[in-house]
Amino acid sequence: QVQLAESGGGLVQAGGSLRLSCAASGRTFFFSMWAMGWFRQAPGKDREFVTAISGSSSDTYYSDSAKGRFTVTRDNAKNTAYLQMNSLKPEDTAVYYCAAAPHGVLTRNKGSYDYWGQGTQVTVSS
Repeated sequence: QVQLAESGGGLVQAGGSLRLSCAASGRTFFFSMWAMGWFRQAPGKDREFVTAISGSSSDTYYSDSAKGRFTVTRDNAKNTAYLQMNSLKPEDTAVYYCAAAPHGVLTRNKGSYDYWGQGTQVTVSS
């Protein structure tokens, strides 16, 4: 089994920054081959794609809303992925989830991710 645990969420003013972490544990021997994704879900809305990163960090993929403000990275030695969020806006308020795709394919399709964290709340005040 694989467990994902997000951390780093909180309350921040508009224009501020947060850095989310996603630590993988359990059967993580092949973590460096997994694609890792970040999604978010605001109240009353569907869970939406934010960004994803390939196992080697050579490829990344951003939603239009994240491009230019958010940066996804990973440290395979620590089995951890990160989401640096800058210039936050009130519309970024949501629960943020990390997800793992052991098949390694970079995708925005949430159905392609096998493992999910419990989520961390990000609230941006105006």
